[in-house]
Amino acid sequence: MGLSRCNNTTDFRALAKRRLPAPLFHYIDGAADDEKTLARNTDAFDDVRLVPDGLADLSSMDFSTTVLGQKIDWPFFLSPTAMSRLFHHDGEQAVARAAHKFGTMYSLSTLSTESIETIGTLTPGPKCFQIYIHKDRGMTNAFVDRCKAADFSALCLTIDTLVAGNRERDLVTGMTVPPALTPRSLFSFATHPDWAYHYLTSRKFELANVSGQIDEGTDSLSSIIQYLSNQFDRSITWKDAEELIQRWGGPFAIKGIMSVGDAIKARDAGASAIMVSNHGGRQLDGCVSPFDVLGGIVDAVGDDVEVILDSGIRRGTHVLKAIAMGATACMMGRGYLYALAAAGQPGVERALERMTAEIERNMILMGCSSLSQLDRSKLQQGAVMAG
Repeated sequence: MGLSRCNNTTDFRALAKRRLPAPLFHYIDGAADDEKTLARNTDAFDDVRLVPDGLADLSSMDFSTTVLGQKIDWPFFLSPTAMSRLFHHDGEQAVARAAHKFGTMYSLSTLSTESIETIGTLTPGPKCFQIYIHKDRGMTNAFVDRCKAADFSALCLTIDTLVAGNRERDLVTGMTVPPALTPRSLFSFATHPDWAYHYLTSRKFELANVSGQIDEGTDSLSSIIQYLSNQFDRSITWKDAEELIQRWGGPFAIKGIMSVGDAIKARDAGASAIMVSNHGGRQLDGCVSPFDVLGGIVDAVGDDVEVILDSGIRRGTHVLKAIAMGATACMMGRGYLYALAAAGQPGVERALERMTAEIERNMILMGCSSLSQLDRSKLQQGAVMAG
């Protein structure tokens, strides 16, 4: 299968599996414990069905929305994901350029392989930086100041990774960061020469924003886990979030909200948006899916803050269902990582082209010319009644 035959997330996943050494593919593909939440994140959309209308005037269509102070052409944008250069040598730069080309926002991870400054100058498109509150508050404040200087549009604080989830696939595959040639991994790397060539001939792998901070003495994934354990402050409270919001002084989201109570606290702390997310099922297995709780959160705070759905998005219909339930926009992570691993920037662009084409086609089939026409009257829940 080549890129031209990739039409959906399943196709991009299959091509990524072919192109990547097994430890790296399973790092993208895997989740916590038994991976039940990973499956539920997408399956939850099947519990709700779309109700289309006909004979609407669809001569003019508008798919845009405003999120985190930025107008984007489509109601989804790209989630922050760590270490993108592991999956393709162009990494975050490829994804940021593709996002700009399609008129949407790119989110950069703290644990990215490109710096805030590099991405800040790469494109004029809207950019969000995903931040953690560190024990060293000076380091946290430095991130904020660097983002201001690099003209980032918004910040999002991730609150669901005070400890790394139990991702057992990585234990099985021997995943290391950077990748190490061991008897266990040598065969997989040897059978993926294109990836190995680019990894060995490209500039040295590093976590650009925290370079020099990870000094636990290893180059393995355990060093990243140790970093999380040693640097991410488990004593943080909503007061800390409020202070960070005030220091930034611009559009600010809190990512990892999964309850009405936390949504209310985020609003009261001054967040302009919340990201309903369980980290793609990579943290707490057995957790409810974001779509399961979206309606209740929208009802509680949707008049006061933007509500963004993250985790489980695989189809344009998933985006439409989330918007109809009351979300402002959606985010996509694995969907573009598979495409990046499959073919770099052309892969990400094809994934975005397929997603936008699905949204446009399905909006027409729904009889809706703008996102504002998507509401809960367009959704049917529960058993289908015989007519």
